[in-house]
Amino acid sequence: METIGWIGTGIMGNSMCAHLLDAGYSCCIFNRTEEKEKQLIAKGAVPCASPAEVASRSDIIFTMVGYPSDVQQVYFDSAKGCLSADVKGKVLVDMTTTEPKLAKEIFLRAVGKGASSLDAPVSGGDRGAREATLSIMVGGDEKVFERILPLFQIMGKSVIYEGPAGSGQHTKMANQIVISGTMIGVCEAMVYARRAGLDVTRMLRTIGGGAAGCWTLDNLAPRVVKGDFNPGFMIDHFVKDMKIAIDESKAMGLNLPGLKLVCSIYEGLAADGKGRLGTQSLVKAIDSLAF
Repeated sequence: METIGWIGTGIMGNSMCAHLLDAGYSCCIFNRTEEKEKQLIAKGAVPCASPAEVASRSDIIFTMVGYPSDVQQVYFDSAKGCLSADVKGKVLVDMTTTEPKLAKEIFLRAVGKGASSLDAPVSGGDRGAREATLSIMVGGDEKVFERILPLFQIMGKSVIYEGPAGSGQHTKMANQIVISGTMIGVCEAMVYARRAGLDVTRMLRTIGGGAAGCWTLDNLAPRVVKGDFNPGFMIDHFVKDMKIAIDESKAMGLNLPGLKLVCSIYEGLAADGKGRLGTQSLVKAIDSLAF
């Protein structure tokens, strides 16, 4: 079996890498915070000192980090980045949600070193990562996608090839645009129901069986009812995604007012020190007295 490299063992990456270990793959891992590597090391993962070491010791390298700047450092650092190692014949797979243009740059640099790359952002949150039910949207060379597909299927339930390099990231932007509108609709409905004196849990069950049914209603609204604002996906990361989508839409000559509105509300929560809470905390901005 090919040796897997995994860089980024946070909320999502830890579970995703664990599934590969459970499937019998040998994994070399790196995370800036060593404490977050412990669970995977206990499962048999081999810790490395840098992304370059992971790349040199692995056949297929996955990255799942936070921000575009983190992706740039992981791949392009002249001394410790993945592409500073000999990666000829290897496949680099960035599963971070980042800029489509950065995915294209990674692709071109990888090809220049005789390697291949895929951009493969995911949707499904912490629960999807734990339960291996993620939706994975992939850009890059289709033949490379077919080679990596069995690994994606270990981590996700829906795995779809979207097109050339950057297409996975563009698809993820469309995903985040939908989520931004859905999230504010769900939170406003919950505040409305509470003010109207309804049993919010019953209301959610009722409307979830009709046209309003959606992933956010099923997975995040119940957390709000319980007062659970821990992150399945952090506000800070969602703001990052929405800003990328806004910039990309601007470059296309598009104006997306709904996305801009939701982004501005989330930015207010982040400025108020709530950036590391889950995205369901949007309800706090709509009515702080409601939940």
